[in-house]
Amino acid sequence: MDIRRVATGYDGDGKAMVASDTAVQGIRTGPWEFHLLWGTDAKARFPDDGARPHAPNFFPPLEGCRFMVMTLEPESWPQPAPADPSAALAEIEAKLPGLLAPMEADGMHATNSIDFEYVIEGEVTLELDDGREVLLKAGDTLVQNGTRHRWHNRSSTPCRIVLCLVGAHRVGA
Repeated sequence: MDIRRVATGYDGDGKAMVASDTAVQGIRTGPWEFHLLWGTDAKARFPDDGARPHAPNFFPPLEGCRFMVMTLEPESWPQPAPADPSAALAEIEAKLPGLLAPMEADGMHATNSIDFEYVIEGEVTLELDDGREVLLKAGDTLVQNGTRHRWHNRSSTPCRIVLCLVGAHRVGA
């Protein structure tokens, strides 16, 4: 499924304009699909022409941000094991640079970002590093403050989440 992205900007006279109107394809990796809608590695400044900023890595640096839609399939749906695990990891890194960097073998991870998340469809369980779990359903929001966590979709339908990640400074890092 594609997601339409409309971006505005300013013309040469400083008037608002539609800079782009395009369909964004999802990037699938295993049970995950990501629609990378927008991002920047620098502070936003206006006026600008509305061109999509350079944001090469999945996670934003300090002062950068990412805007995306994430879909997670149910854990009960079969996921074929890759024939060549090393090649599969290299493919993920090529498609979504930096996504795997914070990941531990069990899926736990913590990022140097504050993540604003809104569940638009389905449900997902957030597991924290102390074992506590929180079920999030459509209409729920989460402010993820760089904590160590992992996701579970134990339902029978995909879960779709809108995310805005803002790069943050981790003290002591």
